[in-house]
Amino acid sequence: MNIDRSPGDFERAAAGAPGPVGRTWAGVKSWSSRNPRLSRVVWFAVALVILAGIIWAIYPPKNQARRGQINSGAQPVGVAKAISGDINVTLNALGTVTPLSTATVRPQVGGMLIKLNFTEGQMVKAGETLAQIDPRPYQASLDQARGQLARDAATLANAKVDLQRYQALLAQNAIAQQQVATQAATVRSTEGIVVSDQANVETARINLGYTNIVSPVEGRAGIHLVDIGNIVQAGQSNGIVVVTQLDPMSVLFTIPEDRVAQVVTRVNSGATLPVDVYDRAQVNKITSGNLSAVDTVVDPTTGSVKLRALFGNKDSKLFPAQFVNVKLLVDTLHNVTVVPVAAIQRGADGSYVFVVTPEKTVNQHNVKTGVQDGNNIQVLSGVNPGDTVVVDGADRLRDGADVEIPNQNVKITAPSGNGEDDAARAARRAQTQAAVTKSCGEDLKKLCPDAKPGSREMRMCLFQNRDDLSADCSKAMSQMRRGGAGGRRGGGGGAAP
Repeated sequence: MNIDRSPGDFERAAAGAPGPVGRTWAGVKSWSSRNPRLSRVVWFAVALVILAGIIWAIYPPKNQARRGQINSGAQPVGVAKAISGDINVTLNALGTVTPLSTATVRPQVGGMLIKLNFTEGQMVKAGETLAQIDPRPYQASLDQARGQLARDAATLANAKVDLQRYQALLAQNAIAQQQVATQAATVRSTEGIVVSDQANVETARINLGYTNIVSPVEGRAGIHLVDIGNIVQAGQSNGIVVVTQLDPMSVLFTIPEDRVAQVVTRVNSGATLPVDVYDRAQVNKITSGNLSAVDTVVDPTTGSVKLRALFGNKDSKLFPAQFVNVKLLVDTLHNVTVVPVAAIQRGADGSYVFVVTPEKTVNQHNVKTGVQDGNNIQVLSGVNPGDTVVVDGADRLRDGADVEIPNQNVKITAPSGNGEDDAARAARRAQTQAAVTKSCGEDLKKLCPDAKPGSREMRMCLFQNRDDLSADCSKAMSQMRRGGAGGRRGGGGGAAP
């Protein structure tokens, strides 16, 4: 049966038919639907392959990274000279600014507060009147006591006159002895009353004086705590104002009990120990003073001893209850070997430094350190004054490595002897160099005919031609780079604390 089709029908059919990619994707989808479990495994493997390709493209191979390190050749480093000088033995602590005197001014008698004679923040002197209580009741009490004293004093005078009269009559046997004795007792009793009246007058006078409230110490008056017109009581808890002595000012701080003996020994020898205080960030120095006292007991809860330092505070740089950093200078060591702290590295064998030779190579010296003062540290052994030590870039070095000193402004001298360490280092270096020379003999003849065996030029030439070295030579060079018998023994570097 024949069916007539128009050209447009054929064009629409050709446009709707899938291409090669479409037919492939349709086949994959059909296969995945028929084999769901196997399709998951296949898709997971494809994802891993893609991920591995991305990682390979981002991270270079290890040998390429190693080549980049070898290409660097001599490592640029920063250096400094070991010197013979002085270093301070200091103790650092946290302290609290504590006034020598802080007085809460309280009334000693009760009454209405009628006057404040100070301005908040004013400097006042000891004995200066700060406030006044209504004095009229106390003036009346004083007048009453004085009147009572005058009356009893007159009674006493009359009793004494009577006693004299009775005594004259007794001499004439005109009166009985008992009457004279009774009058004498009356005189003594009246004398006691007069003494009591005198005490009452003094008490009233003192109470009247207490209506003027005075400062017990010299210092700065704080914010007033009671307003005018309020009734105050003797010894009330809040007081009128707080007066704080600001000059001199003290700082209380603590040190560990195992450092107390060192401080006490210096104090007992008559030495004056300077003390510096710094701000909370320990950047800005606030002021300087001297140690004034060491406590007599150790705090059993903290294992520390409390100390007090005194400071002149006319400029009011120290504020009560302020937290400060304290640096106590205990002693000064003279003519010791000093290097920057950055020169000290730490490894498995302890502390060490890299000492630069005139040939621009480094020797690793084990050192024993002492006192640290700021950015400098005392070296007890391993380095002598005049040695040039590496202070920057030591983490990229090994014993015997070549170095480069940019902007060199120090003269490199031969490093000082280090006894058995130098002999052992020389032996290891000779052994490693002999192994390299033996394994790379043919390579040297072919690639580096003009390089002197064992020289820096020989090593640089082998590094530059690393891709053309024989297997034995490459192995020997790898052992030398890793340290081998003469490599870096200290492990990963880092500045000593």
